[in-house]
Amino acid sequence: MGEQELHQLISGCISKDRSSQKMLYKVFYGFSMGICLRYANNRDEAAEVMNQGFFKVFTRIETYDRNRPFKAWLGKIMMNASIDYYRANLKMAYTDDLDKAEGISDGELADRKLNYDDLLKMVQKLPPAYRTVFNLFAIEGYTHEEIGELLNVSPGTSKSNLHKARQKLKQMILDADAPSSSGGNYNNGMDYTPIVAIKKADISGVGFNKNNRD
Repeated sequence: MGEQELHQLISGCISKDRSSQKMLYKVFYGFSMGICLRYANNRDEAAEVMNQGFFKVFTRIETYDRNRPFKAWLGKIMMNASIDYYRANLKMAYTDDLDKAEGISDGELADRKLNYDDLLKMVQKLPPAYRTVFNLFAIEGYTHEEIGELLNVSPGTSKSNLHKARQKLKQMILDADAPSSSGGNYNNGMDYTPIVAIKKADISGVGFNKNNRD
């Protein structure tokens, strides 16, 4: 969609034109769902969060600055909707006082990397607290100090939960790489793509929407 068409849609949404709202929803459905899926337990939950996000989009669209990228603005709303859903429904449940984790290294996650769909499934299996921090740090690019402010936790807690998320993902990846009793792997012969090291710089290569911080 060209810039002129986008701005026409935005103008229609500001005027509360239902056809413009439906078209904007349709055009950015995939982009928005991709963000919400990273934070959600499953697709149904992601759809619920995304719809809450679009409600915020349509009620706040007059605040959008047209000199800035629309996707960045939309992506931030979807991310915040995901965090709000997490706070309201799942609660922040950290079990450790993790300021002792200040020294944890942000080293490589593992020696393998899966394709986007496989990695997304693994991220969704993480406990909500770990998944949220992993997404904010590794995908969105927030610092631990910023994550602490967003989630009302200490930077040490954020660091430790990132570390634990990486350890769990590493184990899932190693389990996926190990042959099953039937000789298959995680994908049962589907598109499995071992590359080198999952780390922050690699994730953009499998299709995550990175740096939507606006």
